[in-house]
Amino acid sequence: MFSTPRSLFRALAIAEAITWTLLITALIVRAVTGFAALVTIAGGIHGFVFLSYGATAILLAINQRWHPGTAVLAIASAIVPYATVPVELWLDRTKRLDGGWRREATDDPRDAHWIDRAMRWFLRNPVILVVLVVAAVAALFAVLLLVGPPGGK
Repeated sequence: MFSTPRSLFRALAIAEAITWTLLITALIVRAVTGFAALVTIAGGIHGFVFLSYGATAILLAINQRWHPGTAVLAIASAIVPYATVPVELWLDRTKRLDGGWRREATDDPRDAHWIDRAMRWFLRNPVILVVLVVAAVAALFAVLLLVGPPGGK
């Protein structure tokens, strides 16, 4: 299903946009009816997908060897409602999502860098990579839940 960086990034960009819709809808329902429970549910879902999108953007920034500015733009696009979709389209159109996962070393001198070696090891051990990413996202999500929602309420 996520055999290419493009397919994984597209799925998370779309999921992030969908969860924005859930959150905005919940906010409207709360404003109209006063029913706040939907905001808690939609906010939690959106928060988890938001963090997952950010983790995916970091993973792809390393795999695709994006310029740091491209990586920051991809990650920051999650802050603006629906911006992940046009950013994904731009990254695809400019071929920044082309290619596969870099599981094997090449004669590119950058492949000797420790980040590239670690990335190749994790890509050859995808279960460990997925478990670690999910654990990191879940841990950050739990910490953010303890801190409380934006605005302090």
